Amino acid sequence: MIKNDLFLKALKGESVSRPPVWMMRQAGRYLPDFMKLKMEYDFFTRCQTPELAAEITVMPIHQIGTDAAILFSDILVIPQAMGIEVQMKPDFGPFVPNPIRNMQMVANIPPTDAKEALKYVYDAIKLTKQMLNDEVPLIGFAGSPWTILCYVVEGRGSKTFDKAKGFCFENPEAAHLLLQKITDVTIDYLKEKVKAGVDAIQVFDSWGGLLSPKDYQEFSMPYINQITKALKDLTPVIVFGKGCWFALEDYAQTGVSALGVDWTLNADVARKLTDNKITLQGNFDPARLLSPIPKIKSMVKEMIDAFGTDRYIANLGHGILPNIPVDHAKAFVDAVKEYEE
Repeated sequence: MIKNDLFLKALKGESVSRPPVWMMRQAGRYLPDFMKLKMEYDFFTRCQTPELAAEITVMPIHQIGTDAAILFSDILVIPQAMGIEVQMKPDFGPFVPNPIRNMQMVANIPPTDAKEALKYVYDAIKLTKQMLNDEVPLIGFAGSPWTILCYVVEGRGSKTFDKAKGFCFENPEAAHLLLQKITDVTIDYLKEKVKAGVDAIQVFDSWGGLLSPKDYQEFSMPYINQITKALKDLTPVIVFGKGCWFALEDYAQTGVSALGVDWTLNADVARKLTDNKITLQGNFDPARLLSPIPKIKSMVKEMIDAFGTDRYIANLGHGILPNIPVDHAKAFVDAVKEYEE
């Protein structure tokens, strides 16, 4: 029995005294203890070593006091499992030496056994659950198929992912085959995560907002909906699409437990789009954590006043930035915990 189950109650739509709080990318680069491990081990070594992944996952629980943990991993372990080489270059980010650019390359992607290829992730989950000792729930995650496609086609990070978009528009048949292959592996992967012990899963559609609403309906939403359909009866599912406000109304009908909201959307609009019937998560601007602590605390109160305490999970509107002082991150969490209407 999880001692602090506020997060799970919010996902179920139950009434709570205050919203639960966690932060995307909370297990990472703003924490001094994380940076020490970063100096010692490269990125994917940290992901692929269960002891390191578990240690990093529990850091923010002990240091800033969030109401949920999210497993330290990366969305790009999926293409790696599919036989696509992905590197993480210092001061550069993700790099795919042989990006997918045609139907033959898509067809050549071999069948993937997610249970075997990603065993290190499930081992990290089991170890993390032991270390958490039922203090708070553990979130597992995956990238949306569209977001994964962006990286493996573009070959690197990008602000526009023009090559990825061009691939989809010029070769829709190849794009849909690639998206389906990613989706199938992702579903198997997330089911194994649930078996290993995660208490909820989140799908990150980090680059969904680069698509027009019409193109989003073709190249992203159907694949996320497949994931939701396959997982929703096994565990709560959160979908977060950065810049995808236009999809909230449709997603609210799919059986998801919660929808993430970025900082460009007001609470009242998000509630209206979802008919006030679903838990929302977000939407504090990550850069606002650079504000003075009193300002952070007043803005958090305004945010919760706007969303309400029920059917709401306090979070950032995207991942925490690496230059955020730890005491500012803790002030954000504390402000939620101190909330009184």
